[in-house]
Amino acid sequence: MTRRKLISAGFLMLSGLVLTDALWFERFFIEINEFFIGNTDKNQSQIQVVQVSDLHLNSINKPLRKLAQKINKVKPDMVLITGDAIDKSENISLLDDFLKLIDHHIQKVAILGNWEYWGNIDLNRLNDIYKGSNCDLLINETRQYNFRNKTISITGVDDFIGGNADFELAIAKYQQGDFHIVLNHCPQYSDTIGLKTPENIKIDLILSGHTHGGQINLFGIIPFLPQGSGKYVKGWYKNNLKNIYVSKGIGTSILPLRFGARAEIAIFNL
Repeated sequence: MTRRKLISAGFLMLSGLVLTDALWFERFFIEINEFFIGNTDKNQSQIQVVQVSDLHLNSINKPLRKLAQKINKVKPDMVLITGDAIDKSENISLLDDFLKLIDHHIQKVAILGNWEYWGNIDLNRLNDIYKGSNCDLLINETRQYNFRNKTISITGVDDFIGGNADFELAIAKYQQGDFHIVLNHCPQYSDTIGLKTPENIKIDLILSGHTHGGQINLFGIIPFLPQGSGKYVKGWYKNNLKNIYVSKGIGTSILPLRFGARAEIAIFNL
């Protein structure tokens, strides 16, 4: 084999590996990241929540079934769905199918993303589907939940670019509890949340999605981030003393591939 042929063969092999990774591995082998907040460890967790973001459901495939099985095995206190569960009105029944795979007794809370608006989703029907699976859809609203003598307040903010995000309205009925998590699809709006949080309201976590971790991340070079991402891409950030976690999500948008941004769910122990 000549040197040129050897280089060509190597390039083709590398290209094949990259395409396999982008079209298959990073999309369908869902990463599970677990975090312990404050002084919590595996033996001291008081409330456990799982964040599921940006499903962009187009089918109920084997990886999603395995994901539901994993959630049922973990048995968290709550599943928090941070927007863009579906992006087309004709796929709304898929969300019903997916939620039914998760134990009905697990409390679920969801917010809207931009695609629930852009996809012309019937929000009344969406709300009914969530209700049928023990899930509260929060739109600029706060609700409090109780688990084993501990209280957790969940604030759900409407989408920043597709809806009408209003954090002040969302916390109007806030009640002090042991923990407080804010669900905010577009992470750019976290800057506003940081500025508008009253001193007497504590926020333990702000959970966002939307960015897909860049979806295509070429070793730190991200060709495109959607409007509403701001300075956020993936993982942990701190802004105005608020802990922000930006999930890479599960589904894809526009292009059906991921590179350097493997699909994920996150587990938080409070």
